[in-house]
Amino acid sequence: MAVVFLVLALVQLGASLLFYSAIDRQTLRDDHARRVAELLVVSDRVHALDPSRLAESMTTRHLSARVATAPLVAAPTGDAALMAIAARIVEWEPSLANRSLNLATTRASGGGRDLIGSIRLGEKGWLNFRSRDISSMWPVALRATALTLATTLACLALGLGALHLLTRPLRRLADAAEAIGQGRQVPIREGGPKDLRNLGHAMNLMQARIERLLRDQALSFEAISHDLRTPLSRQKVASDLIDDPEIAALMRESVDEMEDLLASLQRFLRAQHLSAEPESIDLASYLADLLAGFGNRASLEVHGRSTARTYREPLALAVCALVENAVHFGERARASLVEENGRHAVIIEDEGPGIPPDYFEAILDPFFRLDEARQRDTRGFGLGIPTAHRLMMRFHGGLSFAAAPGGGLIARLEVPSPPP
Repeated sequence: MAVVFLVLALVQLGASLLFYSAIDRQTLRDDHARRVAELLVVSDRVHALDPSRLAESMTTRHLSARVATAPLVAAPTGDAALMAIAARIVEWEPSLANRSLNLATTRASGGGRDLIGSIRLGEKGWLNFRSRDISSMWPVALRATALTLATTLACLALGLGALHLLTRPLRRLADAAEAIGQGRQVPIREGGPKDLRNLGHAMNLMQARIERLLRDQALSFEAISHDLRTPLSRQKVASDLIDDPEIAALMRESVDEMEDLLASLQRFLRAQHLSAEPESIDLASYLADLLAGFGNRASLEVHGRSTARTYREPLALAVCALVENAVHFGERARASLVEENGRHAVIIEDEGPGIPPDYFEAILDPFFRLDEARQRDTRGFGLGIPTAHRLMMRFHGGLSFAAAPGGGLIARLEVPSPPP
């Protein structure tokens, strides 16, 4: 909109300048002729009253005059433009028709041209005068240009201010839509024009339906998980009654894998509707406690300040999911806590087979498996990285990946922080 306003202003300004350029030459001649005619008539009267004060009385910012015994312009130059100006002077003041009036032009100090002339005063005196800047169009066009520019700036300020007010509800809806897309629930104030009020109301209803859907999904899975654990427990008891040790071990392993599948899916669904409040946490000690459960398979290094205001449970779930992934595929996980530009990040590196960079986006999708990069003996649905990703999106964090120089995967988790 600002560009549109400026283009319109430039078009208007250009058209005004072309218009004044076309008419200004004649306008300038008339203006100079009128000023000279008035000067000459009034000079006669002032000279008759007090000749010594004529020059002082008749000199202005645009016109200077002085009395001399010799003319500044001794004879007419024969220039057609000057003859036209002389004719206009006589038209303005017919009483000057029989006076000796000589006109010429001379270069001014600023680069333009001034109109100079002489007219006889009485028997021995001459009135020499100079009318400044006869060749420039700016004496007339400058006022129009300044007025056009001032009007343009005022219209631009008013237009952009009105546009800012009119689009404020739309910006709120755009920010809310982005937050909803990241899994957060944002109450939208239903204000502004009718269409935007209706849109805000529809988005609030949509959020409520999504929230109910996720809650019903989680409750349904909780019920299914509870019902499945009973027959799984019976399967585990029954495996102890099997005489063949290989079959018994296979049954127990299958039961354990199914329980891991249920736990992985439960964590993923919980990440969809988990709620938490920000609090100040000593990240160094908190992460050390989390990694203690992995024994000597996980280590932690701390660089810089470690206190931050963040979400305790979402951070724990995301870090544990990434460390479990690193331990499973690389046997060991090296975690580092760093602070950059006022934000904390947890960098987790493993020594596993790694993931091709082309799949860094794909591994964020639930249930995605990469056979070329990861072994197929993975327990769970492959929901650890998607769970961490969903938690970071919902709680203003971030998750990115890079390939380790010696092989393996580097996961960088931006510690969630509450918005301003």
